[in-house]
Amino acid sequence: MAKPAVSAEKRHAIAMHGAPKYAPGFQHFDYVNPQAPVGGQLRLGAIGSFDSLNPFLLKGISPRGLGDVYQSLLERSRDEPFTLYANIARSIEVAPDRSWIIFNIDPKARFSTGDPITAEDVLFSYQTFRDEGRPNVQSYYRKVTSADILSPLSIRFTFEEEGRFEMPLILGLMSVLPKSAFETVDFNESSLTPFAGSGPYLIEKVEPGRRIVYRRNEHFWGWHLPQNKGRYNFERVIYDYFRDDDVALEAFKAHNIDARFESSAAKWSSAYESASGYRKSMPRIGLPAPMLGIVFNTRRAKFGDLRVRMALTYAYDFEWVNANILHGLYKRTQSYFENSPLAARGVINDAERLLLSPFADELPDAVFGAAFRLPETDGSGRARDNLRDAQKLLMEAGYRIENGVLKQGETGQPFEIEFLINNADYIKLISPFQRNLEILGIKSTIRQVDTASYQNRLTGYDFDMIINSWGQSLSPGNEQAFYWSRDAAATPGTRNYPGISLASVDMLIERIATARTRETLVTSVRALDRVLLAGHYVIPLYYTDRQWLAHWPEIRLPQIPSYWGTEPDVWWYEEAKQP
Repeated sequence: MAKPAVSAEKRHAIAMHGAPKYAPGFQHFDYVNPQAPVGGQLRLGAIGSFDSLNPFLLKGISPRGLGDVYQSLLERSRDEPFTLYANIARSIEVAPDRSWIIFNIDPKARFSTGDPITAEDVLFSYQTFRDEGRPNVQSYYRKVTSADILSPLSIRFTFEEEGRFEMPLILGLMSVLPKSAFETVDFNESSLTPFAGSGPYLIEKVEPGRRIVYRRNEHFWGWHLPQNKGRYNFERVIYDYFRDDDVALEAFKAHNIDARFESSAAKWSSAYESASGYRKSMPRIGLPAPMLGIVFNTRRAKFGDLRVRMALTYAYDFEWVNANILHGLYKRTQSYFENSPLAARGVINDAERLLLSPFADELPDAVFGAAFRLPETDGSGRARDNLRDAQKLLMEAGYRIENGVLKQGETGQPFEIEFLINNADYIKLISPFQRNLEILGIKSTIRQVDTASYQNRLTGYDFDMIINSWGQSLSPGNEQAFYWSRDAAATPGTRNYPGISLASVDMLIERIATARTRETLVTSVRALDRVLLAGHYVIPLYYTDRQWLAHWPEIRLPQIPSYWGTEPDVWWYEEAKQP
């Protein structure tokens, strides 16, 4: 047995930056109803199918809801940027430099079989996920240099230097599996045979590919924990699978589904009118909105000039698209961290300028000048002023119009664009853009391919333009390197689809990943936002700061949403009153 680490104060929580919101002995999270009654059932819909009950593998498709069957060492709160609280681990000890963490397991913690959760189970889970888990999990867990069992209920993880500040939290989110369950079962084989979890729900019934039923576990060991108060209130949670979303919508209107999140502006506006008696709720979301945009592949010479990318941004009439296609339900995205305090707003401040000034030679002057703002139109579809500005920029970049065709001045090469998509819904976002491109003399085509072909071309960056979305959190970290770094730009299969290759961006990514204070993080993220925006690597599209949730009256929601909006684990069933 390994020698214990240097002692550290035992804690009930760990925050990425700053102090946890909830003090020791807190009663419940603020975004729940602690008086919510227990009972009833919740029927939800899912699209597609499933063929595996192992959610920890890429192999196979697992059903919705399995996250309530398994528990992690620590539990995340949803009204803080990134803070974890004691869960399977009753307490933690962390090195001042976060080079190691000790998890002290709650003696009451049990799997659904009644067997206690031990340090051996934690070690087995870590080793299994490190060697056979999803690729992103493997990459994180390999930053652990040693895992030492200190006692039957205590285990210490030690981390390599790179990324160690975030690693205690990443390990804290690790689900714990029973070692004994895999003595005769191969973890790496997808299966419809469930293995024991330690969470508030059990798998009661499975109809492969069609339905899964979860039953509330009255013997769940963690009902007394404050983070579980007011949560997991339904006696049963049922997921029915449908071949497409239109069928699922009809099932909701027939009251065969109790609630559904809507993602289509068109459906939210008009598709529910044939039903009556249901409710529409729109909880506010406090997380950064994903950056959904039309992406320039700057590896292609025609998109290498900033003026060209700016010109095409001027040619996109978002106001017309929002009014005529998106039912006016969206806002224009103006930041890679939109809808959050991380978004760069106004003119650059002194702290951001200090970070970016050494890189002035590679950055557009706009980074240091006026606040970033996308061009606007009157929404009429006749954006003449914007198109004149676009044409001027293209002329400055060395293009000329010849017989109505935009050509590169030196080579005479016509300017042509292929939009690569695998989602037919994107056509309606691109088609109005094509009309304006045609006015500029640019020929464009839309090529829709199957998922496998699309992924292959993305992996090799074989495209002109795509529509892509990057999600962000309130606590950005190591993932930014996968999104924007020079290494990512040169490595097939990353998410640096624009091909951004800037020393300033690499510096900011490093500062974000190693930030020790919230102030340092925010300053670095805002500076990164300014660089990405000023580079015009995407034409930003739209976002909403609301969830669109349709539900029947007996499904009740807490009054206070979290940063995530609302989720089924905080809802409850209350018999609807008759009129």
